[in-house]
Amino acid sequence: MHVLMLFLDGIGLGADAPEHNPFAAADLPTLHPLAGGHRWLATTPPVSGARALFIPTDPRMGVAGRPQSGSNQAAIVTGRNIPALIGEHYGPKPNQATRDLLDADNLFKRLVAAGKSAAILEAYPPRWHKGINSGKHIPASYQYAARSAGLRFFTKDDFFAGDAMSGDWTGAGWREVLNFSDAPLRTPYEAGQHLAELARRYDFSFFPHWLTDTTGHRGTVDDGVALLTIFDGVMAGLLDAWDDSEGLIIITSDHGNMEDLSHGKHTENNVPTVVIGEQKAIFADLIDLTDFTPRILQLLEVPYEG
Repeated sequence: MHVLMLFLDGIGLGADAPEHNPFAAADLPTLHPLAGGHRWLATTPPVSGARALFIPTDPRMGVAGRPQSGSNQAAIVTGRNIPALIGEHYGPKPNQATRDLLDADNLFKRLVAAGKSAAILEAYPPRWHKGINSGKHIPASYQYAARSAGLRFFTKDDFFAGDAMSGDWTGAGWREVLNFSDAPLRTPYEAGQHLAELARRYDFSFFPHWLTDTTGHRGTVDDGVALLTIFDGVMAGLLDAWDDSEGLIIITSDHGNMEDLSHGKHTENNVPTVVIGEQKAIFADLIDLTDFTPRILQLLEVPYEG
């Protein structure tokens, strides 16, 4: 049994307003059927299809204010209401109170303790490793959780060897932004196929896509549509390569952002969750971001006391 979580930072369910919502503007022939043929919008109801569940999911968790990455990512990987525990929505990186909670317990630590294999599938460039190893940069909450479990972060060498993925799916950023002219380059469809192959190596794998949040803060609708079109192609390749009997694919986010480009700030909108695979019913009663960890552990037969 394998679980692959695709974490798209900063995507929410917004208005049917193509002028500022890429989800309302983009033609997404792979993503729309996962929501029963609907665009991913605030008006989209929960859908239970033959292959996938689509579940609008609460990122607010009863705490006032705009949800933030640090505390909400921590909620995803702990199963605990981190904003309530620390008294606020906090981000983008985890504060000390959040880091203490991640050190105490998290999904990666429980999996490792149970003898399960887990990995973050993104490869990080040399300058990222330098910043993290020097202590000058704080990891994101999901990265901090993985590191506290003793997991390693993948490197340039892992990416070039085909053992990890580029954060932009295709590898174009390694060539065009990081200036590695010989970096592996895949089409979105090929990237999705490769993602399926990598996910089969682990009981639990986590792939973060952070460009959606970057676009939400300072991008255009055209930028958002371009990202979603690439992701649609990735999902086409992934779904063609994935056997639904082998586990679950989970798509979710930490907070809204890119669905409303009229202001460049986070939103309080629900976020989309999509669960694909024969065992998807285990997520049928999903409500908020604290519901992922206990269900993933249950699926992988790891005890969870709450």
